[in-house]
Amino acid sequence: QVQVTESGGGLVQVGGSLKLSCAASGRTFSRSIVAWFRQAPGRGREFVATGSGEFTKYADSVKGRFTYSRDNAKKEILLQMNNLQLEDTAVYYCAARPIGSGDYTIARQYNSWGQGTQVTVSS
Repeated sequence: QVQVTESGGGLVQVGGSLKLSCAASGRTFSRSIVAWFRQAPGRGREFVATGSGEFTKYADSVKGRFTYSRDNAKKEILLQMNNLQLEDTAVYYCAARPIGSGDYTIARQYNSWGQGTQVTVSS
């Protein structure tokens, strides 16, 4: 099973930027899908972004502002977040699942999760 750990969260002003990092370990990393989800207080876990060498998918709410990238050699997944808005405030999680059929935007289909990193956007 792939294990993931997030880092890079913090407190920024509206319009600012942050870069989140997800460090992965495990022998099956190359055959895994790694995604970012977020959860704000009182809300469910929301899909943010995922990708591979063949595709990249973003939630409509972050498209054009966030960039997902993956370095298979380093086993690292990055999420560059630009032009942050108040509604981006949440705990951000990195998640992994085996490659296969299914909807990669559904949180309950992932079987490995990090502890989360807090992103707070203030005005």
